[in-house]
Amino acid sequence: MKILEDKPLSNTGSGQTVATQMSPQKIKLHLRPDDSKIFSVQVRQVEDYPVDIYYLMDLSNSMKDDLHNIQSLGTKLATEMRKLTSNLRIGFGAFVDKPISPYMYISPQEAIDNPCYEIHQTCLPMFGYKHVLTLTDEVTRFNEEVRKQSVSRNRDAPEGGFDAIIQATVCDEKIGWRNDASHLLVFTTDAKTHIALDGRLAGIVQPNDGQCHIDKDNLYSASTTLDYPSLGLMTEKLSQKNINLIFAVTQGVVGLYKNYSELIPGTTVGTLSSDSSNVLQLIVESYGKIRSKVELEVRDLPEELSLSFNATCLNDEVIQGLKSCVGLKIGDTVSFSIEAKVRGCPQDQEKSFTIKPVGFKDSLTVVVNFECNCTCQEHAEPDSPTCHQGNGTFECGVCRCSPGRLGSRCECSEEEYSPTQQDNCSPGAGQPLCSQRGECLCGQCVCHASDFGKVTGKYCECDDFSCVRFKGEMCSGHGQCSCGDCLCDSDWTGEYCNCTTRTDTCMSSNGLVCSGHGHCQCGKCECTQAGSYGDTCEKCPTCPDACTIKKDCVECKKFKTGTLMEQQTCSYTCRDEIELVQELGDTGKDAVNCTYKNENDCVVRFQYYEDSSGKSILYVIEEPDCPKGPDILMVLLLVAGAILLIGLVALFIWKLLITVHDRREFAKFEEERARAKWDTANNPLYKGATSTFTNITYRGNS
Repeated sequence: MKILEDKPLSNTGSGQTVATQMSPQKIKLHLRPDDSKIFSVQVRQVEDYPVDIYYLMDLSNSMKDDLHNIQSLGTKLATEMRKLTSNLRIGFGAFVDKPISPYMYISPQEAIDNPCYEIHQTCLPMFGYKHVLTLTDEVTRFNEEVRKQSVSRNRDAPEGGFDAIIQATVCDEKIGWRNDASHLLVFTTDAKTHIALDGRLAGIVQPNDGQCHIDKDNLYSASTTLDYPSLGLMTEKLSQKNINLIFAVTQGVVGLYKNYSELIPGTTVGTLSSDSSNVLQLIVESYGKIRSKVELEVRDLPEELSLSFNATCLNDEVIQGLKSCVGLKIGDTVSFSIEAKVRGCPQDQEKSFTIKPVGFKDSLTVVVNFECNCTCQEHAEPDSPTCHQGNGTFECGVCRCSPGRLGSRCECSEEEYSPTQQDNCSPGAGQPLCSQRGECLCGQCVCHASDFGKVTGKYCECDDFSCVRFKGEMCSGHGQCSCGDCLCDSDWTGEYCNCTTRTDTCMSSNGLVCSGHGHCQCGKCECTQAGSYGDTCEKCPTCPDACTIKKDCVECKKFKTGTLMEQQTCSYTCRDEIELVQELGDTGKDAVNCTYKNENDCVVRFQYYEDSSGKSILYVIEEPDCPKGPDILMVLLLVAGAILLIGLVALFIWKLLITVHDRREFAKFEEERARAKWDTANNPLYKGATSTFTNITYRGNS
């Protein structure tokens, strides 16, 4: 591999020099059949890169109130975009539909000049596409030109917006697209749009040629002669001109335009309010989403080459089979490892192809030199004595025998014949000579030519056309047939080479394979999570909510615990940015506040928020709210206090009961004494007092 041009990546888009966002710019590869080479590219979204915004508006009658609301859009848009770039230019264009029946009113006659005649209003005659303002840095001119505009009216519901998109894309000189700038084409409407072949309703059968047809009056001159463009043509032209398309559409048609965006790389879809009052926010958010993603596309790849990609996005993590990175910030650098493998030899020995990021002007040109011939052929030795006395040409170490000669050294003549030599042309006794697909000459099989391919092998037992087919193609078109077996190209496997090993087709918008709800099998998602469905298993009404999913990411990235940390898949699964905060703030309606308890019974609070660029941020409270352990001293004091209090209460109650009882007894006694009616004179039990005295000196009558 030889690097032919390698300018260093720029840090900013401002200044006099041309910004470089991709490195290298040109390389040359020398490859032989079945050989492969690996090369790397780096891409950086530089800061302060110039921006061109062309506002393409539906001016049918239903958008009348929207026209009034964007009259000051130029000034407001410039104010907001100046925060992202110092070099902004904006332009304006309008569309309705093809001015031909059945798309326009042709009766009564007044309706041709005034399509609003029947509803008693005045509006402009119908037009297909009108270029109003070339891209300019004078934002006040945008406001002035918008104020001059009036609506028109078409007959059917769909509009002719795709005609306007293709003209705004290919008419470089009229629109004023700059080479060194990001190109944004903002498409606003509240209706569906006509697509290719719809022109047959008006008898228009000539396909859209993808050329510029804006006349001197800045009107689309081929509106009534060329059909509406196809999605494929739009994709091709948008890619060639490095234009990012923004569908700003109302709620009723968002689903339709999201389907369109999946088919047009580099396209975003935003929901426009009914009066376009939120168009400023929508443009800024869409620009952020575009700048947060880098996706590679390949142009003019020779069919003899196959490419496989590995992406190194954030945290220096290599993701196999991926050629895009999301969730980037301006100034981030990502790299891609690309393996180029040769599957065959073309007629032209040198071919080239281009690899570029979607929406970027920068690209890598890869020149491939197919080395299908050996240099030793230049030193061939005709009639070499090495080839049995000059019966062949000694070339690259082997003999290329002259007509009528055979053998590794051309030692055998076809005219010579020996029955015993035929035994060397059969793999076993009783088996046909040369597998019935050749002749046995001089003991060697000379295989017959076949219209289907080449017959080879010692016994002509092999060929390159008897392998299994898938959908009518040998080895599914992704391999080579060798003796009945498919030798698959790189990135392909399976018996038929019909199973790709690439995972980029299974990558969902959140950066995970199959949205984390399944695994990628043969380039398609097999959803394993119960309830999940969709091309990338992105739809799952019964799956865990955002809080449940992001809980594991908080555990592994903030606290270094959890199942993801044990499985060592934290950096791959969780691409969220963690920010520690003291309190959770109000970041808008898209923010989700979450709370959970960890294994230590601590309450963890965090907020999940996805910004306008698609990057998810987890705001986590710095310290979890953990329950505190009991205070032993306080517990003892409380117990002792409780016991003392209970004792005092019990003593008080006992004293109260005794006092009440004594008072009751005393009252009873007083009551009984008051009821007594007798005194001591009538008491039959009463005896008077008797006093007895003894004279100790009395001795009797002696």
